[in-house]
Amino acid sequence: MATQTLDTKGMNCPLPILKTKKAIKGLATGETLEVLSTDPGSVKDMEAFCKSTGNKLLSSAEDGGVYTYEIQKS
Repeated sequence: MATQTLDTKGMNCPLPILKTKKAIKGLATGETLEVLSTDPGSVKDMEAFCKSTGNKLLSSAEDGGVYTYEIQKS
């Protein structure tokens, strides 16, 4: 289970990434952030965000138009 959940449903690029960046700063190394989004572009954005920041994308899933990501702070 994630340490914190961030709901960005209804927001479009770049807001989900900006809010994710801010939320992950408040976590300790090893803690996880669950991000919920309805923006289809968030799939590539989250992958790129994790790759560029060194954080680990633990999971990525889509259910009924809602994308769920679990990111571990590195």
